[in-house]
Amino acid sequence: MSTLPFRVTVVDDHALFAEALTIALRGQSVDARSVIPERPTTTFPQLGRTVVSTRPHLVLLDLDLGVVGDTMRLLTTLANAHRSVIVVTGSTDRARRGEALAKGARAVISKSAPFSTILEAVERERNGLPLMSRADRDGLIADYHAARESHRELRAKFALMTRREAEVLGQLMAGKQVLEIAHARVVSESTVRTQVKAILEKLQVGSQLTAVGLAHELGWTPPVEHEPTPTPVGAARRRGRVTHGRETWAATG
Repeated sequence: MSTLPFRVTVVDDHALFAEALTIALRGQSVDARSVIPERPTTTFPQLGRTVVSTRPHLVLLDLDLGVVGDTMRLLTTLANAHRSVIVVTGSTDRARRGEALAKGARAVISKSAPFSTILEAVERERNGLPLMSRADRDGLIADYHAARESHRELRAKFALMTRREAEVLGQLMAGKQVLEIAHARVVSESTVRTQVKAILEKLQVGSQLTAVGLAHELGWTPPVEHEPTPTPVGAARRRGRVTHGRETWAATG
Protein backbone atom coordinates (compact mmCIF):
# COMPACT_ATOMS: atom_id res chain seq x y z
CA MET A 1 0.00 0.00 0.00
CA SER A 2 1.23 3.52 -0.83
CA THR A 3 2.26 5.71 2.12
CA LEU A 4 1.20 8.85 0.26
CA PRO A 5 -2.10 10.44 1.36
CA PHE A 6 -5.06 9.07 -0.60
CA ARG A 7 -7.17 12.09 -1.49
CA VAL A 8 -10.94 11.68 -1.79
CA THR A 9 -13.40 14.47 -2.63
CA VAL A 10 -17.06 14.04 -1.77
CA VAL A 11 -19.33 16.01 -4.14
CA ASP A 12 -22.87 16.20 -2.82
CA ASP A 13 -25.48 18.91 -2.25
CA HIS A 14 -26.66 17.34 1.02
CA ALA A 15 -24.25 18.97 3.47
CA LEU A 16 -24.96 16.65 6.39
CA PHE A 17 -24.37 13.53 4.28
CA ALA A 18 -21.21 14.93 2.67
CA GLU A 19 -19.68 16.11 5.94
CA ALA A 20 -20.52 12.89 7.79
CA LEU A 21 -18.96 10.82 5.01
CA THR A 22 -15.89 13.06 4.98
CA ILE A 23 -15.41 12.57 8.72
CA ALA A 24 -15.82 8.80 8.38
CA LEU A 25 -13.21 8.71 5.60
CA ARG A 26 -10.73 10.71 7.66
CA GLY A 27 -11.17 8.11 10.37
CA GLN A 28 -9.82 5.61 7.82
CA SER A 29 -6.65 7.71 7.25
CA VAL A 30 -8.02 9.18 4.03
CA ASP A 31 -7.32 12.80 3.10
CA ALA A 32 -11.00 13.60 2.54
CA ARG A 33 -12.77 16.84 1.82
CA SER A 34 -16.20 17.82 0.54
CA VAL A 35 -17.50 20.09 -2.22
CA ILE A 36 -21.05 21.21 -1.54
CA PRO A 37 -22.69 23.40 -4.23
CA GLU A 38 -25.06 25.49 -2.11
CA ARG A 39 -25.51 28.76 -3.98
CA PRO A 40 -28.12 28.96 -6.76
CA THR A 41 -25.52 30.81 -8.85
CA THR A 42 -23.11 27.85 -8.87
CA THR A 43 -22.38 26.89 -12.47
CA PHE A 44 -21.16 23.64 -13.92
CA PRO A 45 -17.71 25.06 -14.91
CA GLN A 46 -17.27 26.52 -11.40
CA LEU A 47 -18.07 23.17 -9.82
CA GLY A 48 -15.69 21.35 -12.14
CA ARG A 49 -12.83 23.74 -11.37
CA THR A 50 -13.44 23.44 -7.64
CA VAL A 51 -13.40 19.64 -7.73
CA VAL A 52 -10.26 19.49 -9.87
CA SER A 53 -8.49 21.98 -7.58
CA THR A 54 -8.73 19.46 -4.71
CA ARG A 55 -6.46 17.13 -6.76
CA PRO A 56 -8.44 14.01 -5.84
CA HIS A 57 -7.36 10.45 -6.47
CA LEU A 58 -11.02 9.52 -6.12
CA VAL A 59 -14.28 11.46 -6.33
CA LEU A 60 -17.46 10.27 -4.62
CA LEU A 61 -20.07 11.92 -6.83
CA ASP A 62 -23.81 12.36 -6.44
CA LEU A 63 -25.58 12.36 -9.82
CA ASP A 64 -28.12 15.05 -8.94
CA LEU A 65 -26.73 18.16 -7.28
CA GLY A 66 -29.86 20.26 -7.09
CA VAL A 67 -28.73 23.78 -8.07
CA VAL A 68 -26.24 22.39 -10.60
CA GLY A 69 -28.47 19.57 -11.85
CA ASP A 70 -27.37 16.39 -13.57
CA THR A 71 -23.64 15.78 -13.08
CA MET A 72 -23.21 13.08 -15.72
CA ARG A 73 -21.15 15.58 -17.75
CA LEU A 74 -18.86 16.17 -14.77
CA LEU A 75 -18.44 12.41 -14.42
CA THR A 76 -17.35 12.18 -18.05
CA THR A 77 -14.91 15.10 -17.62
CA LEU A 78 -13.34 13.55 -14.53
CA ALA A 79 -13.09 10.10 -16.13
CA ASN A 80 -11.43 11.58 -19.23
CA ALA A 81 -8.93 13.30 -16.92
CA HIS A 82 -8.12 9.89 -15.41
CA ARG A 83 -9.77 10.68 -12.08
CA SER A 84 -11.45 7.69 -10.48
CA VAL A 85 -15.14 8.24 -9.73
CA ILE A 86 -17.53 6.25 -7.57
CA VAL A 87 -21.13 7.37 -7.96
CA VAL A 88 -23.06 7.54 -4.69
CA THR A 89 -26.68 8.15 -5.63
CA GLY A 90 -30.22 7.97 -4.39
CA SER A 91 -31.44 6.96 -7.85
CA THR A 92 -32.68 3.40 -8.26
CA ASP A 93 -32.93 3.71 -12.06
CA ARG A 94 -30.84 0.86 -13.43
CA ALA A 95 -30.43 2.54 -16.83
CA ARG A 96 -29.12 5.72 -15.17
CA ARG A 97 -26.71 3.71 -13.06
CA GLY A 98 -25.59 1.87 -16.18
CA GLU A 99 -25.03 5.18 -17.95
CA ALA A 100 -22.73 6.29 -15.13
CA LEU A 101 -20.70 3.08 -15.51
CA ALA A 102 -20.61 3.39 -19.30
CA LYS A 103 -19.29 6.95 -18.94
CA GLY A 104 -16.43 5.99 -16.69
CA ALA A 105 -17.61 5.46 -13.10
CA ARG A 106 -15.69 2.76 -11.28
CA ALA A 107 -18.80 1.71 -9.35
CA VAL A 108 -22.28 2.86 -8.33
CA ILE A 109 -23.34 2.68 -4.69
CA SER A 110 -26.73 3.50 -3.21
CA LYS A 111 -26.95 6.40 -0.76
CA SER A 112 -29.06 4.15 1.44
CA ALA A 113 -26.14 1.73 1.83
CA PRO A 114 -24.29 1.76 5.18
CA PHE A 115 -21.25 4.03 5.35
CA SER A 116 -19.19 0.86 5.82
CA THR A 117 -20.06 -0.16 2.24
CA ILE A 118 -18.77 3.16 0.89
CA LEU A 119 -15.68 3.05 3.08
CA GLU A 120 -14.92 -0.47 1.90
CA ALA A 121 -15.26 0.62 -1.75
CA VAL A 122 -12.84 3.50 -1.14
CA GLU A 123 -10.34 1.13 0.49
CA ARG A 124 -10.61 -1.31 -2.43
CA GLU A 125 -10.04 1.53 -4.89
CA ARG A 126 -7.00 2.67 -2.90
CA ASN A 127 -5.59 -0.85 -3.17
CA GLY A 128 -6.43 -1.24 -6.85
CA LEU A 129 -9.05 -3.94 -6.31
CA PRO A 130 -12.27 -4.40 -8.33
CA LEU A 131 -15.33 -2.66 -6.91
CA MET A 132 -18.15 -4.50 -8.66
CA SER A 133 -18.67 -7.95 -10.09
CA ARG A 134 -18.40 -8.18 -13.86
CA ALA A 135 -21.96 -9.57 -14.07
CA ASP A 136 -23.47 -6.66 -12.11
CA ARG A 137 -21.54 -4.09 -14.12
CA ASP A 138 -22.40 -5.63 -17.49
CA GLY A 139 -26.05 -5.98 -16.52
CA LEU A 140 -26.42 -2.30 -15.63
CA ILE A 141 -24.61 -1.15 -18.78
CA ALA A 142 -26.84 -3.44 -20.89
CA ASP A 143 -29.92 -1.81 -19.30
CA TYR A 144 -28.53 1.62 -20.19
CA HIS A 145 -27.97 0.68 -23.83
CA ALA A 146 -31.44 -0.87 -24.05
CA ALA A 147 -33.03 2.29 -22.62
CA ARG A 148 -30.97 4.46 -24.99
CA GLU A 149 -32.18 2.46 -28.00
CA SER A 150 -35.76 2.65 -26.74
CA HIS A 151 -35.47 6.43 -26.43
CA ARG A 152 -34.00 6.66 -29.93
CA GLU A 153 -36.99 4.81 -31.35
CA LEU A 154 -39.36 6.95 -29.32
CA ARG A 155 -37.75 10.17 -30.57
CA ALA A 156 -38.25 8.92 -34.12
CA LYS A 157 -41.96 8.49 -33.42
CA PHE A 158 -42.25 12.02 -32.01
CA ALA A 159 -40.54 13.33 -35.15
CA LEU A 160 -43.44 11.98 -37.24
CA MET A 161 -45.86 14.52 -35.79
CA THR A 162 -46.75 17.62 -37.75
CA ARG A 163 -46.18 20.99 -36.09
CA ARG A 164 -49.91 21.33 -35.39
CA GLU A 165 -50.01 17.92 -33.76
CA ALA A 166 -46.93 18.74 -31.70
CA GLU A 167 -48.55 21.98 -30.53
CA VAL A 168 -51.70 20.08 -29.52
CA LEU A 169 -49.62 17.56 -27.56
CA GLY A 170 -47.93 20.48 -25.83
CA GLN A 171 -51.35 21.75 -24.77
CA LEU A 172 -52.28 18.30 -23.47
CA MET A 173 -49.02 18.28 -21.46
CA ALA A 174 -50.10 21.60 -19.95
CA GLY A 175 -53.32 19.94 -18.72
CA LYS A 176 -55.67 21.42 -21.33
CA GLN A 177 -58.77 19.54 -22.45
CA VAL A 178 -59.70 19.03 -26.11
CA LEU A 179 -62.52 21.58 -25.93
CA GLU A 180 -60.21 24.19 -24.39
CA ILE A 181 -57.61 23.60 -27.10
CA ALA A 182 -60.26 23.94 -29.81
CA HIS A 183 -61.51 27.25 -28.39
CA ALA A 184 -57.97 28.61 -28.00
CA ARG A 185 -57.04 27.67 -31.57
CA VAL A 186 -60.40 28.79 -32.99
CA VAL A 187 -61.04 25.43 -34.64
CA SER A 188 -63.72 22.80 -34.21
CA GLU A 189 -63.53 20.22 -31.46
CA SER A 190 -63.62 17.48 -34.10
CA THR A 191 -60.48 18.95 -35.71
CA VAL A 192 -58.58 18.74 -32.44
CA ARG A 193 -59.86 15.20 -31.81
CA THR A 194 -58.60 14.20 -35.26
CA GLN A 195 -55.19 15.66 -34.40
CA VAL A 196 -55.15 13.82 -31.06
CA LYS A 197 -56.02 10.58 -32.85
CA ALA A 198 -53.11 11.14 -35.25
CA ILE A 199 -50.77 11.77 -32.29
CA LEU A 200 -51.78 8.51 -30.62
CA GLU A 201 -51.36 6.56 -33.85
CA LYS A 202 -47.89 7.97 -34.52
CA LEU A 203 -46.73 7.34 -30.96
CA GLN A 204 -48.43 3.93 -31.01
CA VAL A 205 -50.20 4.46 -27.69
CA GLY A 206 -53.81 4.08 -26.65
CA SER A 207 -54.47 7.18 -24.55
CA GLN A 208 -53.66 10.86 -24.18
CA LEU A 209 -52.33 10.17 -20.69
CA THR A 210 -49.79 7.67 -22.03
CA ALA A 211 -48.72 10.08 -24.78
CA VAL A 212 -48.14 12.86 -22.22
CA GLY A 213 -46.25 10.45 -19.98
CA LEU A 214 -43.94 9.42 -22.82
CA ALA A 215 -43.29 13.07 -23.68
CA HIS A 216 -42.24 13.81 -20.10
CA GLU A 217 -40.14 10.64 -19.90
CA LEU A 218 -38.29 11.60 -23.07
CA GLY A 219 -37.85 15.22 -22.03
CA TRP A 220 -39.67 16.24 -25.22
CA THR A 221 -40.67 19.89 -25.56
CA PRO A 222 -43.36 21.18 -27.91
CA PRO A 223 -42.69 23.91 -30.47
CA VAL A 224 -43.33 27.47 -29.35
CA GLU A 225 -46.74 28.66 -30.43
CA HIS A 226 -46.93 32.17 -31.83
CA GLU A 227 -50.02 34.21 -31.14
CA PRO A 228 -51.60 35.46 -34.40
CA THR A 229 -51.21 39.22 -34.83
CA PRO A 230 -54.64 40.94 -34.84
CA THR A 231 -55.42 42.54 -38.19
CA PRO A 232 -57.02 46.02 -38.21
CA VAL A 233 -60.57 45.91 -39.53
CA GLY A 234 -59.87 48.42 -42.28
CA ALA A 235 -56.82 46.49 -43.47
CA ALA A 236 -58.85 43.30 -43.53
CA ARG A 237 -61.48 44.93 -45.68
CA ARG A 238 -58.89 46.36 -48.05
CA ARG A 239 -57.23 42.95 -48.36
CA GLY A 240 -60.60 41.39 -49.03
CA ARG A 241 -61.30 43.79 -51.92
CA VAL A 242 -57.87 43.22 -53.46
CA THR A 243 -58.22 39.46 -53.13
CA HIS A 244 -61.67 39.56 -54.65
CA GLY A 245 -60.43 41.64 -57.56
CA ARG A 246 -57.53 39.23 -58.14
CA GLU A 247 -59.87 36.26 -58.11
CA THR A 248 -62.22 38.03 -60.55
CA TRP A 249 -59.31 38.88 -62.85
CA ALA A 250 -58.04 35.28 -62.77
CA ALA A 251 -61.49 34.00 -63.66
CA THR A 252 -62.09 36.39 -66.57
CA GLY A 253 -58.54 36.95 -67.82
